[in-house]
Amino acid sequence: MTDQTPDAQAIRHWWRTAIIDMRPGYIAFRGTPIEELIGTVSFAQMIWLMLRGDLPTADQAALLDCALVAGVDHGPQAPSIAAARMTATCGVGLNNVMATGVNMLGNVHGGAGEQAAELYLDIAKRLKAGDDMNKAVPEAIAEWRKTYGKIISGFGHRFHKPRDPRAPRLMELVRQAAKHGTVSGHFADIAEAIQQEIGTERKAPIAMNIDGATAVIFCELGFAPPLSRGLFCLSRSVGILAHGWEQMQQGGRNKGPIPPNYLPEYEPQETNKKSKG
Repeated sequence: MTDQTPDAQAIRHWWRTAIIDMRPGYIAFRGTPIEELIGTVSFAQMIWLMLRGDLPTADQAALLDCALVAGVDHGPQAPSIAAARMTATCGVGLNNVMATGVNMLGNVHGGAGEQAAELYLDIAKRLKAGDDMNKAVPEAIAEWRKTYGKIISGFGHRFHKPRDPRAPRLMELVRQAAKHGTVSGHFADIAEAIQQEIGTERKAPIAMNIDGATAVIFCELGFAPPLSRGLFCLSRSVGILAHGWEQMQQGGRNKGPIPPNYLPEYEPQETNKKSKG
């Protein structure tokens, strides 16, 4: 009878990772033992280490932390929070509540930061190739709209008018960080040029929103566009956790997405009454 038990070498190489080295009695992240990280690095620094392989400077970590704090919550009118609270009334565990909320963060709700970052990087590439801002911005916007449509992600807000209160503060912090040499400020310039271009198009000013501002920070810090979404998911999961837990404490059963006095309008399906003959 052939022994089909995998040998030790095969088991060791089932997965390959540069993130963690773990064996009995030893855990190291990116080459640093966990006991040297506990009590010495912040959560924002740990996120950077896990994603990038090195530790950020204190100023880089502080700027990343600002973006994470800004995106934590936007109330039950946000689909991710509403879904989490509804899930909490259905008798499931807190992990299910959090998973439901995070799973709502798609292209429409949660993906705008990634989309804005893609636009910023496209413009940066055009500028590096020799275009000036006046040429690069409208051409990149036109190309971006072929994929995502007319509305430019990261600008304007359906709820906060005339402006999203989070964005100006974040941009202020980016400018301060650029002044101190923590970041270049290049992507802040690009985002503000886009804002100006959209305002010119519509013949009215438009405000940057949190997605546009956090995308500036993530680009300034060198994160790839998909990580703009991933980092936002990390940030929003805190609000999802808080709302889910609060709803559990409040109680309530199977709370629907609309109150009982707002019933859906019934529309009969139209049928083809024409003769097939």
